Parts: sequence; structure tokens; C-alpha cells
Amino acid sequence: MADKAERTKARLPRGFVDRHAADIRAVDAMTAKIREVYELYGFEPVEQPLIEYTDALGKFLPDQDRPNEGVFSFQDDDEQWLSLRYDLTAPLARFVAENFEALPKPYRSYRSGWVFRNEKPGPGRFRQFMQFDADIVGTPGVAADAEMAMMMADTLEAVGIKRGDYVIRVNNRKVLDGVLEAIGLGGAENAGRRLTVLRAIDKLDKFGPEGVRLLLGRGRLDESGDFTKGAGLDDAGIAKVLAYIETGEIEDNEGVAELGQIRALCAAAGYDDGRIKIDPSVVRGLEYYTGPVYEAELTFPVVNEDGETVRFGSVAGGGRYDGLVSRFRGEPVPATGFSIGVSRLTAALKNLGKLENTDVIAPVVVLVMDKDTDSLGRYQKMVSALRQAGIRAEMYLGGSGMKAQMKYADRRGAPCVVIQG
Repeated sequence: MADKAERTKARLPRGFVDRHAADIRAVDAMTAKIREVYELYGFEPVEQPLIEYTDALGKFLPDQDRPNEGVFSFQDDDEQWLSLRYDLTAPLARFVAENFEALPKPYRSYRSGWVFRNEKPGPGRFRQFMQFDADIVGTPGVAADAEMAMMMADTLEAVGIKRGDYVIRVNNRKVLDGVLEAIGLGGAENAGRRLTVLRAIDKLDKFGPEGVRLLLGRGRLDESGDFTKGAGLDDAGIAKVLAYIETGEIEDNEGVAELGQIRALCAAAGYDDGRIKIDPSVVRGLEYYTGPVYEAELTFPVVNEDGETVRFGSVAGGGRYDGLVSRFRGEPVPATGFSIGVSRLTAALKNLGKLENTDVIAPVVVLVMDKDTDSLGRYQKMVSALRQAGIRAEMYLGGSGMKAQMKYADRRGAPCVVIQG
């Protein structure tokens, strides 16, 4: 036996979780329903690897204060930098660019998988989480964005969230860019401050108008004593941004016209019943969005694990990213898509009591009374007969006696055991 000082401590890294059978089966059942909706809309499955060349992913994450700007990266033996993907969109852009001539356009695809963020972990904030995406590449008009918003609504209802308990909120980054121009933050030299302003607007639901005002100005001190530096706008600039958030109005802006088209298309399809709304406070954090952006928010109150009543918030989001594929091809390639946070949606359904717990019957356990070869062969034959009849079964493979075997079967939840010997 290893000396106590030499033993490796079994510990899970911060920001990661172990998954158990019930959670895995529940998520599988939920994602199967999501997949059915995507297939109904004519989308095809596709899959990219977890690791991409770092330069292919680009530098689009909002958290730029962490090592490698929020991405887990390492250097290969040929000195090429590789990174774990931080979302499913950037790898898709690489795939489309690399296979551009062979793919039909518009290219409608969906994919699910794990993504990784090198961020500071916290409650509900993980470094590894699952996303389920759908994208259309090759459609310049906002009809594709309207369809994405409608499909997002249908997906939420398919997994068990009833109409009235969610809203798909839509905005346009062109409108937001117009606001930023109006307060003097145009040009590449103001890119950092523009992003700070957008992040401040994105915190409206969390901190309210007064919190946004502080983040647009000098900054905000939270209850823990942490200070978030603000955008440094003057009073006039802050007033313009807050007025836009309240009214959504800005003169002579292409984005406003596009939002009008999306509203009309959704109304024509019957989605103007509160499911899809134009909301000037929707930002989306990633920098690569270039046009319409949308977010699926759950509007009902839920009780969290601490017994507190909270509004659950966003479970999915996305938008138009016309420049992402273009990075590889040097020509305009319009694209739009959205991503469902599988872990977030699973937690929401769990709070609602609508997470499907698939009732899987535990296996019948064939106990091993004798360990000679002939007896083991006889037990194995029993197990095979049960399996051929469609009954889950296993032969006890440990080295313990009958009492311990019965205890094992009990812990497995076996409906019965087979004793022969």
C-alpha cells in the first residue's frame, strides 16, 4: 500500500462537474427533442473536433483578462498553437471555409458538444459546458434571422416550456453601433470602450438601470467589494445610451429597418403573440456579431437550491456573424445562428419539474455461488439468455460472498437476483 504522503489526492478541478447516469439520460432525452425540431426545419447534423488551431478560433471572447484570453491553449510539437474550442460557431466557420465549394448554400446545420472557457469559475459558471447549435450560412437577408428566432421558440416548447413562460428577445448590433457612433465612440481606437459599453447594456436585467448607469460611467462596486471599471462616458453620453435602452429609437439606422422586417416576418408566421419581441437591451457578449442578435429568456420565477425565488434568465442566444467565415475566405459570407446552453436549459427544466427522468430498469444480477470454470460458464449462459430476451442482466464479477453480492444487487437497484448453485 502506498504511503499516505505519496498518495495522489482525488480532487475535481474547479469549474468542472462529474455527471451521473440519471443526468446523462435526462440530457440525452432533452437533446433528442431539440434534434427533432432542428431536423423538422431542414437542418443537417455536422461535427467538428474539440481542438482547433488557435488562430482559427480568433480572439472574440469577452473575458480577456485570463491567460490566453479565456481559452485553454497549448503548443504542439511542431510549435503550432492549439486550443480547446470555446464555442461551436468558430469551428463551424473554419469547417465551412475549408469545404466551401462542396457544401450547398445556404448551408443549414446543427451540432452539439462540449466547449471550454478559461474563466474564473463561480456558482453556475463552469469551465466546461455543453452547447447545442443551429446555423444557416450563405443567407444575407434577415429572413434567416427571423427563422432562427422562430425555431428557438419552437425548441423551447418542444422540451416542455409552455408558451408565456419564455420570450425570444431580438435586437440588432447595427442599432447598437449607431448609438455608439452618436456618443463619439466610432473608430478602431475606441474598440475597447465600445465593448465596455455593450457589456454594461447587457447587465440591465442583472443590475437594473442604475447599475448600468454606473458601468457606463466610472464603474460599479458590488456587494463583495469587487470594483468593475466603467466605460468612462460623460453624463450626456450616459443619458443617450439609457434613452436608447428605454425607447429603442435611433434615427436613420439600417438596423432599425431590419428589426422591422424581422417583426413583420414573425407576425406573418403567427409568432407575434408575445413569443418574439424586439428589445433594445439585448447585446450578446461575443464580438463577432454583426447584425440581428437574439436571446431566449425564461420569464417565470423559480426557486433555486438555496430556497430563493429568482428569475431564471437566458438559456440560449445567438445572432448574425457575417465576418466569421470571411476571415478565412477574404470575401463576404453571411451567416446566422444560435446556441442553446444545455446545462442551463437542463437546470431550468429541473426547476420546473419537467426534466424527463427516463425510468431505466436496473439489471438483474446473477449471483456467483461457485467460481470453478464450469459453474462460471453456467452463470454466463443464464446472463446471455436474459439479454437475448431483452432483459438487462449482469453476472456478479467481484470476489465477495453471497451476503456482499446481495448488498451489491440492492445498491444497483436490481429488480431481482438469480441464485443457482
